[in-house]
Amino acid sequence: MTDTPIDHEMQAFLAEQARQSPPDFASLPLQDQRKAWEDSCKRASRPRPPGLMVEDIDIGSLAVRVYRPPGESPKPGVLYLHGGGWTMGSCETHDGIGAEFAAMADVTLVMPEYRLAPEHPFPAAIEDGLKALEWMRSTGRALGIDPARIVAAGDSAGGQMAAGLALALKRDGLPQFRGMVLIYPALGCDFETESYRRHGDSPSLSRDETIAYAESAFGARGGPNWSDPIAFPNLARSAAGLPPTYISVAAHDPLRDDGLIFARKLAAAGVPVRFHEEAALPHSFMHARHASTAAMAGFRRIADAIRHLGDEGALPA
Repeated sequence: MTDTPIDHEMQAFLAEQARQSPPDFASLPLQDQRKAWEDSCKRASRPRPPGLMVEDIDIGSLAVRVYRPPGESPKPGVLYLHGGGWTMGSCETHDGIGAEFAAMADVTLVMPEYRLAPEHPFPAAIEDGLKALEWMRSTGRALGIDPARIVAAGDSAGGQMAAGLALALKRDGLPQFRGMVLIYPALGCDFETESYRRHGDSPSLSRDETIAYAESAFGARGGPNWSDPIAFPNLARSAAGLPPTYISVAAHDPLRDDGLIFARKLAAAGVPVRFHEEAALPHSFMHARHASTAAMAGFRRIADAIRHLGDEGALPA
């Protein structure tokens, strides 16, 4: 656990976002919270990289957004699950992130518009993720996706979904992802870890907010979902059989230890894992990548991990 203060550019970004956001954000109706966060993400975004093909496709009852860089040969595919506390977020809030990852890593990235809680609680989002993966494997070649090279990635709640999907594939005896990239992931139901105690009032995500989001998605604490490792991957008895994994965490984040616990579980099972802590950053730092040099450096490290896992099935050296 670092004592490095939050990067000054990141602090300025957070202050500006707070100035432009409703002061009573947490007390707004959920639909208004969703709209306010979407507006905030759009303000922080930039135009998509040139030459990128972006297409919205309906696959049955699920919409996906596909980002494909130029080039004729089949590319690795990335199933990207956006964050948002299981209750917010969309292809719009993460459009720039998906576009820039696709361009930087030279991958075809698929972002599903998965169902949100509390209207659609667990396991709805996992079911949507599995549906998107099945589509990528069965028909993705038409979009230049190599179905043998699909990486799961996600940030925050999306990190939980990526790891949960890998555990579901293992449980069901289905082909596993080529790799996983988990970005400040929410993986556990222990809200008394050191990082929760130390950073429970983080400017980007608080302990109370995390608990409220989790209860919206998984039901009241103590219910049956709270003992399911698909919902909380840190509960998995073993991580054996999971793919090589890159985990990026932020030091100033209550979720920091969730990623550390999962990294240790992977290592204990002999799964190749790389754990990287961004010492001067808080939760959701990727949204500040165009305002903070430190955040962009972290973003580029994640993109490099996606590229290596997609191309080689191995972590960067």
